[in-house]
Amino acid sequence: MIPRIRETSPVQSVYLQFIETLKDQGFAGDLNPDYANRTVLSTDNSIYQVLPQGVVYPRHMDDLVLIAKLSQRDEFRQVVLSPRGGGTGTNGQSLTDGLVVDISRHMNQILEINESERWVRVQTGVVKDQLNAALKPYGLFFAPELSTSNRATIGGMINTDASGQGSCLYGKTRDHVLALKTVLLDGSVCDSEPVSDELLASRREQSGRIGDIYCAVDDIERENRALIDAKFPKLNRCLTGYDLAHVRTQSQAFDLNSVLCGSEGTLGFIAEAKLNVLPIPKVAALVNVNYRDFNAALRDATELMKAGPTSIETVDSKVLNLAMNDIVWHSVSDFFPPVPGQEIKGINLVEYTADSQQELEAGIKRLTDALDAMSEADKETTGRIGYTIAMGHESVNKIWGMRKKAVGLLGNAEGEARPIPFVEDTAVPPEHLADFIAEFRELLDSHKLQYGMFGHVDAGVLHVRPAIDMKDPEQEKLIRQISDQVVALTQKYHGLLWGEHGKGVRSEYAPQFFGELYPCIQQVKAAFDPYNQLNPGKIATPDNSAQLLTIDGVVTRGQQDRKIPVEVWDGYSEGMHCNGNGLCYNWNPNDAMCPSWKATRERIHSPKGRASLMREWLKQLSERQVNPLEETQQLRKRWFIAGLPARALNTFNKKRGEYDFSHEVNTAMQGCLACKSCVGQCPIKVDVPEFRAKFLELYYSRYLRPLKDYFIGSLEYLMPTMARVPWLYNGLMKPAFMQKILAKTAGMVDSPLLTGIHLDTALQKAGARYATAENIATLNAEQKAKTVILVQDAFTSYFETQLVLDAIKLLKILGFNPMLAPFKPNGKPLHVHGFLSGFAKAANNNARMLNSLADTKIPLVGLEPSMTLAYRSEYKKLLGEQAPSVALIQEWLAAQDITDSTALFGKSDYKLLAHCTEKTNAAASIRDWQTVFGALGQTLSVVDTGCCGMAGTYGHERANVDTSKKIFAMSWEAVVTNADNSGKLTATGYSCRSQVKRLLDERLPHPLQTLLTAYQG
Repeated sequence: MIPRIRETSPVQSVYLQFIETLKDQGFAGDLNPDYANRTVLSTDNSIYQVLPQGVVYPRHMDDLVLIAKLSQRDEFRQVVLSPRGGGTGTNGQSLTDGLVVDISRHMNQILEINESERWVRVQTGVVKDQLNAALKPYGLFFAPELSTSNRATIGGMINTDASGQGSCLYGKTRDHVLALKTVLLDGSVCDSEPVSDELLASRREQSGRIGDIYCAVDDIERENRALIDAKFPKLNRCLTGYDLAHVRTQSQAFDLNSVLCGSEGTLGFIAEAKLNVLPIPKVAALVNVNYRDFNAALRDATELMKAGPTSIETVDSKVLNLAMNDIVWHSVSDFFPPVPGQEIKGINLVEYTADSQQELEAGIKRLTDALDAMSEADKETTGRIGYTIAMGHESVNKIWGMRKKAVGLLGNAEGEARPIPFVEDTAVPPEHLADFIAEFRELLDSHKLQYGMFGHVDAGVLHVRPAIDMKDPEQEKLIRQISDQVVALTQKYHGLLWGEHGKGVRSEYAPQFFGELYPCIQQVKAAFDPYNQLNPGKIATPDNSAQLLTIDGVVTRGQQDRKIPVEVWDGYSEGMHCNGNGLCYNWNPNDAMCPSWKATRERIHSPKGRASLMREWLKQLSERQVNPLEETQQLRKRWFIAGLPARALNTFNKKRGEYDFSHEVNTAMQGCLACKSCVGQCPIKVDVPEFRAKFLELYYSRYLRPLKDYFIGSLEYLMPTMARVPWLYNGLMKPAFMQKILAKTAGMVDSPLLTGIHLDTALQKAGARYATAENIATLNAEQKAKTVILVQDAFTSYFETQLVLDAIKLLKILGFNPMLAPFKPNGKPLHVHGFLSGFAKAANNNARMLNSLADTKIPLVGLEPSMTLAYRSEYKKLLGEQAPSVALIQEWLAAQDITDSTALFGKSDYKLLAHCTEKTNAAASIRDWQTVFGALGQTLSVVDTGCCGMAGTYGHERANVDTSKKIFAMSWEAVVTNADNSGKLTATGYSCRSQVKRLLDERLPHPLQTLLTAYQG
């Protein structure tokens, strides 16, 4: 853990001066020249890694104008500017060694919705799903459908002219852009929309950059129409950038937006957009056709298109198998039942949409009649092995959700060779697709590569991701070999390399593709950006003095990652495989994935950000010949007091401003709620809490820990003693002056109070016993068969003791014999804060006791989700097969026959608010609650909510209070305060119930307590 001294190069000095000048001239947004922000934005969803000189987050249009004008001053002509939205590009589109201009943090407002004329005006930092959520009450939607729709910005969609599922019907982003507002590099604001020749003449006469642009583009289009027509292929996904082929609309209006759409930030800052929106189809369905062979699915798509569907998407067996092992599968498994005696190796998802059920059913019938009429010989020829139908938007959206996640899931393959994007969006005429893919597969097979495939067969686009270990220099060479071969293959089949995901670094093939038209493309670039400052090296250069980037001339992540020794890489593997797909940037506040990102909008406070920082931290340590694994081992052997003077001195120097990159990493780690939603929802299974704990352990071997960590870490050990004298503990914690002292000295606020219920006494009154060897020995076979052991945790046992007693009471009502395991610290709080040696001791001690109970064959169940799930996560990683098996109580109850007790309960409707860790890491267990409630005559619906903001002790830490409250307000607050939900809500998590009590002074019951209130015996 060696301090890093900040050094400023001449180039960096220019950028720092630029940033400082922005500040002096009244820039209202955020300016971030810090290394952490630069590191996090050095990657996207591509194979590349380029460190920018800084990141700026403009707050409004005036900030963009200021950036543009300042860049034209002589002293700043070398400053490079690259617009960035969601950062989901697969080809390095927004990566730069200059200044990143990220508009997504602040410029993300929906400005106007015109329902009658069906258009919307937005700032381009708006996320696509955010826009469609706002349009839904009007029955409208923005059509281009992307797999990254929950984090892709409108600006990013415009800049890549994004398309996606259903493009044969709905077209591309360009087809829905009505008007754009673009800040040009001279500081002028260009308003562009289709104009008549009369208005075009007026635009040509404007002085300055705007007039020059209209003249240049108009002249190029007029003088080269035949060449343009010859060079731009007639494909649905003709994604080429600077689309001169569509400068003239069907009505012959002049539309500059056809050049701006797909320009990848190389022409200007597109700040606002007026977009055409469409009515949401009233009904929808998917016919899921299964195949024994993937090639058969591809070839059959052309035949299926004859039935007139809205779209057809294909998924291969590799992607399907990955989905089966992901959280997403529980929501769609019913639509993909196993076919006896057959292995499904390909699926065509055939979509139908309509405005009436009759029209929808007629469309489906056209297809199913053809499928049902197949003879055995037809089945053999087509490779079809059956189909299912998913009716309704809800079911269809679940399957599309699985299909969307397929992109990220491909990156979660076993081993170091991971499917990566670099030739993943080829487009050929659909009738050539099967033959093209057959040759494509032969090409990849010749290199002995594994790969996954999925895509839009109706449009002739297929996503192909070969598995390559980019840390291996020899394997990295395949990027060039395969890319060149695939370019030749697409030309053979009259297609192109970039059919959907843009050019970016792959722009080097543009001169080859455009041929004699390429100088015209350069003239477009020169008109907008004569000094080559906007995202240079992509699509085109303004003249031949500048060069395009090349696919093997840009630093890759693999080149950086290989600097980390293999044993260190493996030791921190929980964060090493992040591929930048950005699912953690999910916009939806009612989704659990990553609450700290949603609340702060700071990319360092996301799983992707934290994983990026960890990789950089490990790389820096390795460059200084520091092995963190060895450091950790030495730390665990060292006497705690021995290192105190050094830690104190380092902390003193830290306060004096001594720079250490690990401080920036620590800032990012401290913002994590350790909710583990990343583990369950990230397609790569990035586990931030795990590598965060490892980082904190080592970081605090060099710097002093805050007192709050020791308080939290010792809580489980103190509680049994303090519970005997609750008046003392509560007396210290409850008074306002003590709360202030605790906040100032220990950094803790709103500390919970002990219930004051003596569990031993209460347990005896409840007629239940502890699960000791002596007590278990007294059980006969019949009693033992009905016995279940509740595993204690500190939160419910000491802060919600009544819940333990209510659980025992309900279990008795249901005919079971509940016993209570003796209390031992679980250790989860120790793990969260990086006390890994302490956690290991606690886990080993607790596991010995629980395993001895498990040996009796009596099931073990837990009430608190986060503590219970630690046994199958943190314990499993530490202890392997010796980790105790403890089920969530609903998992166990759902498997029991409790219908004999149904008559004892009244009928009511309830709504479940699930704990983040539970619904993302044990998703099927949420349905188990519905099974249990249903068995007892109750109706339980699950409310979509994000995080409550408490997450164990996170919300009680002074530094996190504001963020905790903001997270709660984003999702939970509206649900709990809704009068229609009064008396119906039930929450599974202790921290969730604690947060509601703290912020709204309301008490939500646990589901078992809810069932107890319905008991009428």
